[in-house]
Amino acid sequence: MPLPAFPRRVKIGDAAAFAGTTPRAIRHYHAIGLLPEPERGSDDRRRYGYDDMIRLLWIRRMADAGVSLDDIRAGFEGATGIEQSLARLEESLVSKAAAIEAQRAAVHRLREVGSPLGLLSPLVSGRLHALPPGSLRPADLDTLLVTERTFGSLGAAVQANRFIVLATHPELRAEEDRLAEAEAALDDTMSPDDPRIEDLAAQRCAHEAALGAAIDQSGLDEALEGLLDQEDEHAGAEEGAARMSPREAIGKMPYDFSPARVRYEERVSELLHSADQDGDTPQTC
Repeated sequence: MPLPAFPRRVKIGDAAAFAGTTPRAIRHYHAIGLLPEPERGSDDRRRYGYDDMIRLLWIRRMADAGVSLDDIRAGFEGATGIEQSLARLEESLVSKAAAIEAQRAAVHRLREVGSPLGLLSPLVSGRLHALPPGSLRPADLDTLLVTERTFGSLGAAVQANRFIVLATHPELRAEEDRLAEAEAALDDTMSPDDPRIEDLAAQRCAHEAALGAAIDQSGLDEALEGLLDQEDEHAGAEEGAARMSPREAIGKMPYDFSPARVRYEERVSELLHSADQDGDTPQTC
């Protein structure tokens, strides 16, 4: 019984049918560099040979197993054989599994905490978990998230002192709310030269000094010393995250500040720096 004719090369439609896929999918494999594009015949159509089909079958088998095309491509890049490709792919999947487990742990911790506090690192959330429910404002947590991204978990742990004091000192919280409302009114209708900006900046400076005094009296800085001793440990835990310098991070975080608000923030910074240099009290800030 004669054997059927063995084609030396096949068209894309035959290749797709044999591999259990579609011509469109094969063209996509070419476009993303997963499957080298074969030479075209005299009719300007692609012709697929044995090696092309073997690679296509491997792609389909791994894709059917749930492996992403990006991971398959990474496994193939620079590999000299399928064994090496599979070894690289396994390493990639192990790394992804570790990342997924870290994500699962973070979500689990968030559910246990029962609030957005779980989005912060354990170093920061651990300093705040004893506060009464609702004493931390959503804006407080947002600020800590930004600070942790900018200055790391230790920077946010230091800043947590501020929010602990605000949560436990109603008179300071009331002043914080009053200042925040006044700051929100520094919109585009106000000139950066408005004298009210200077007055408000002085009030903010005095408030920050009062907060600092309350932190000193509460002993929160002493409690923080133990965390500072663990700086290297937590810094190592953050190495896996993409890090920027604080200056780079600040330049990439948008704030919809008017020119008047920008001038106000500059004056607050100048006044606080001057008070810090001179050792002024809250009343003379």
